[in-house]
Amino acid sequence: MTTALRPELLPTHEELALLRRVAIGQAPADLIVRGGRVLAVHTGEFLERDVVVSGRHIAAITPVGHFDCENVIDATGKHIVPTFIDAHLHIEWTMLTPGELARVSVPRGTTTVLTDPDGLANVAGLAGMDFMRTTGTPLRIFEQVSPSTPVNADLERGGATIPERDVLDRLADPRSVALGEGNPFDLGDVATNRFREALVTGKRITGHSARQSSEGLWGYLAAGVGDDHNAATVDEVLDRVRLGAMINLMSGSMNDNTVEVFSDLERVRPALDHMSFCADDKHVLDIATEGHIDHHVRQAIAAGIPPAQAYRIATWQPALYYRLDHVLGSLTPGRLADLQIIGDLAGVTPEKVVVGGQLAAAEGVPFFDNADEVPRWLLDTVHVPESFDPALLAVAAPGDTAVVQAMEMYDGYFKRAFHATLPVVDGVVQSHPALDVLKIAVVDRHYGDAQCGVGFVRGFTLARGAIAVSINCTNANIVAVGADDADIAVAVGALRDQGGGFVVVDGGAVTARVVLPVGGMMSAAPWEATAAALSVANDVAFDLGCRIRSPFMVLSFVGLGVVPDLGLTELGLIDATSQSFIDLVLAVGPGGIACRCPNHDFPVHALMEDQS
Repeated sequence: MTTALRPELLPTHEELALLRRVAIGQAPADLIVRGGRVLAVHTGEFLERDVVVSGRHIAAITPVGHFDCENVIDATGKHIVPTFIDAHLHIEWTMLTPGELARVSVPRGTTTVLTDPDGLANVAGLAGMDFMRTTGTPLRIFEQVSPSTPVNADLERGGATIPERDVLDRLADPRSVALGEGNPFDLGDVATNRFREALVTGKRITGHSARQSSEGLWGYLAAGVGDDHNAATVDEVLDRVRLGAMINLMSGSMNDNTVEVFSDLERVRPALDHMSFCADDKHVLDIATEGHIDHHVRQAIAAGIPPAQAYRIATWQPALYYRLDHVLGSLTPGRLADLQIIGDLAGVTPEKVVVGGQLAAAEGVPFFDNADEVPRWLLDTVHVPESFDPALLAVAAPGDTAVVQAMEMYDGYFKRAFHATLPVVDGVVQSHPALDVLKIAVVDRHYGDAQCGVGFVRGFTLARGAIAVSINCTNANIVAVGADDADIAVAVGALRDQGGGFVVVDGGAVTARVVLPVGGMMSAAPWEATAAALSVANDVAFDLGCRIRSPFMVLSFVGLGVVPDLGLTELGLIDATSQSFIDLVLAVGPGGIACRCPNHDFPVHALMEDQS
């Protein structure tokens, strides 16, 4: 099997012969995009040219009017640029199937995504991964192979288990562009062999550095990891670029790193040639209102980056880094005719989008439908007992109070450890809404046995009620947070009944829901309906006191065990650095509290000590 990337996207023998004939005027073009200012990404110039297209590919870039054609798109006074590439995305977290993502993103100029299907891999294994890289729409999908499913079998069960041999074989698949993001704290032989196999097959290794520095970062990059989408400050960006890493600058639903990174343009300027853009984890509502990669480009230009460079970061630079530049990323002969016509470069609103030589969208409206079929085996994947007893959520402790190891959310899905003293009623530790310390539970939804891990989290500010999702990263279990156990239990049951998605519960009643029946993670319904349902759910959660940005997305990541300081699975609380289970209820003895907080300098510690 060839390891060349997507050979079916290259011209066939016949197409290549015809391209050459069109380029020298011996055969007619199928399409000419005439008279626009074409971005030459290699030089950073905008040149008045015609884009001459034969079939799916560009035959030539010529002076205006050099060739004629029956099919002409007039781009006079407009700019012609390549379509955008999202360099790292989990499609499942958009809440949409690939075909529905295409309907919302292609009209905004993002026509290629590099996606790690770790969510559906945990639900449906290799078949789920196949589903996530397949669509009949104009969206081009390249796979970043999920490296381990489950992430750590010693700490979580998850749903599917993918053998290591299958992961290595998939790296050699022409549809795979990279090894997906791996656990930065895994130094084992299996992970090392996986990294080497990616290098041997000529594939990049996608990085999730968890914002580490010094030894932690050095050890991760030494494995051959070549990019990072966690860098969120100028210092973090420069540290990584100086070590040879590509920066995938992230703007998702939980955080927008473009704001901080572009705030000091003079310092970060040396890194701009080693940067691409990614949405990583972005709900459909935010894509629809804020934008996909077009948002990054707007942010870059507004910060003072020259438009030609901003567009190059979104197109050619990721194509070059991921070894796709022979296929796409530039408006040059032999490449796919994936282009967009834009009037205002700073506004980044495509008037027309062409994919593979065909008009795919105009004025924000797709010229295609989503006809992708959803197989039956991707439905009815949420398995929880008919009666989910709130007693399953109980954390036992003696006395009137207990000290627990808790976690506080910050900068999206990052978590700092702290300890809190909570009330105990009838031998059960209670949430403390006044201090915003709420119970959180990860409930198995794969095996139907109600296996449940419980912790405490700060940051959701719920005064009452509960919210829950069935898309816990990465094991795709149910995760719920709430002010009382009864509402958490109702939320778990509601997700079972609707086949997955999001719910809000208040006083024992479901007050808002987003139904995501495909793998319990996505909807194949029109994206407009899914975005509208999420908007309502956000508002209802706000009415319960929730002030965290994108609460359902953040909730999906509280349990993630590879982001310091803590994680939570259906089996228990995890110390992310040591990759081991730790106690939830802490021992208090003559030597003090036996906590696992890396330090006690954060304001949350003082708050708990003053008010507990």
